[in-house]
Amino acid sequence: MTQLSKQQRTEFEAAAFRTLVAHLRNRTDVQNIDLMNLGGFCRNCLSNWYQDAANAAGVELNKSQAREIIYGMPYETWKEKHQSEATDEQKAALAASHKDH
Repeated sequence: MTQLSKQQRTEFEAAAFRTLVAHLRNRTDVQNIDLMNLGGFCRNCLSNWYQDAANAAGVELNKSQAREIIYGMPYETWKEKHQSEATDEQKAALAASHKDH
């Protein structure tokens, strides 16, 4: 296995994260509930993790700011433009796969 420096690892992880965020911004057809049902996380989870990391580093970042970083626009705007009502099947799948939530 290739040995990476800490700096390289950080840079590559950051690049992968930016690519994931860009991909999710482009795939507005994929709803958060679908991501939760299939992957166990969604855009909101990413924004929460981003906020947690910022706060742990001493940077005050609120939920709205973190979501705007992930969504590329205010969350309410994204919901209006791209979010559809979850189907009964999607809701049932979420309830079954995330009983602790």
